[in-house]
Amino acid sequence: MPKLSAGLLLYRVRSGRAEILLVHPGGPFWKNKDSGAWSLPKGEVSPGEDPLETARREFEEETGIHPEGEFVSLGEIKQKGGKIVRAWAFEGDCDPASIKSNTFRMEWPPRSGKVQEFPEIDKAGFFTVTEARKKINPAQVALLDAFERIIERAR
Repeated sequence: MPKLSAGLLLYRVRSGRAEILLVHPGGPFWKNKDSGAWSLPKGEVSPGEDPLETARREFEEETGIHPEGEFVSLGEIKQKGGKIVRAWAFEGDCDPASIKSNTFRMEWPPRSGKVQEFPEIDKAGFFTVTEARKKINPAQVALLDAFERIIERAR
């Protein structure tokens, strides 16, 4: 059975245009990757756990921001590796420079026996939908499509 992750798409409206908060994964593997590497803040849903609650918890752990507001379902997508991502959008704002992520530990360099700690998210930023399409994991573009349909209906 494929793993299920849940995430939140935080958006704000500036000068009549929606901007989406994306996060860049931390750690040495992602250090020099940009286009296609960014994502919505998300995390794995444990058995029996409510996906929206997972999305809210993971968003707060990865950004340090407590998500509040109306959460609108964007549906779900399947990523290249088979992981399913379910997402919700909500309106808000923050200073991406103030994001404080949780950390993870891994052996680095490989087979060195040395364990290092890295931030789960090393940077965040707001992007227009057009910019976000270039930055985000290609499988998650479908979530941007769903977001645009919802925003258009709201206008």
